[in-house]
Amino acid sequence: MSKIKITLRRSGIGFKIDQKRTIKALGLRRLNYSVIVDDNRTMRGMAIKIRHLVDVEELSE
Repeated sequence: MSKIKITLRRSGIGFKIDQKRTIKALGLRRLNYSVIVDDNRTMRGMAIKIRHLVDVEELSE
């Protein structure tokens, strides 16, 4: 299965609580912190919800 790398680039301060919870659910702890997750509809949806705060990069295997 392919993977995507999600990196937190902006703080969640000043944004809606559901966006802050999405950041936490993805496991993003601080600025410039990255997580590698499976590329599925759930993770893509979470990344789209906070697309103004993160960078998403597809990883090749």
